Amino acid sequence: MTTSSVTRLRRGLVLPLLLLVAWEASSRTGLVDPRFLPPLEAILSTALTEIRSGGLVRHLAASLARDLLGFAIGASAGAAFGALLGLSPLAARLFGPTFHAVKQIAVLAWIPIISIWFGFAESAKVVFIALAAFVPVVVNTKEGVASASPQLVEVGRALRFSRRQMLLRVFLPSALPSIATGLQLALIYSWLATVGAEYFMAVGPGIGGLIIAGRERFQMDLVMLGVVILGLVGFLLNATAASLAARALRWRTA
Repeated sequence: MTTSSVTRLRRGLVLPLLLLVAWEASSRTGLVDPRFLPPLEAILSTALTEIRSGGLVRHLAASLARDLLGFAIGASAGAAFGALLGLSPLAARLFGPTFHAVKQIAVLAWIPIISIWFGFAESAKVVFIALAAFVPVVVNTKEGVASASPQLVEVGRALRFSRRQMLLRVFLPSALPSIATGLQLALIYSWLATVGAEYFMAVGPGIGGLIIAGRERFQMDLVMLGVVILGLVGFLLNATAASLAARALRWRTA
């Protein structure tokens, strides 16, 4: 890790640490009722209890499994559809307007429809997560493919590249930065969708189910534990995606 990276990390930790200090002080001094905002010690104790019982690991593993499955499906379909829109003017005219209209609909608005079509089983959650990952990948893949250098395209045609060669040697390298951005956004959106799916389609284990269980028992330490885990996992997923994207695109700055 470089010196600049360490400096950015330290600066990024300032606000979270200040919030934790304010949280603990508010709870300990009675400024906020501890029943609504339990102290950090209570949350840590609950976390250790859940870890020993295996419940926390089970919930987290279930959330990550459906998140990554939905992300993989949505991102794969989004990359294929985005490439189609970017490479084919006919496809862009036929499907582009409908896609741009549908993408304006909030993802949560699809929950009732998905619930009717797929029920509340695991498949419904995966479909919802895949839908959340699909849109950003389509948008960024289309823009990346469409922004390929006209000079490179002309060179490829002059060399009589096949369609496969044009895709792999011209369009895909030009679109990689945009695709990487779309995948990073999709990973974030899919994790947010995982939380929403588990909260509104609460069947089976998951961090969302853990939060619901704490809410129903008015066990705020369990609720806040779930919230903290959601934030930490989201941060780690985003950091991992950014690191992988930087490594994959390192050749462009070499």
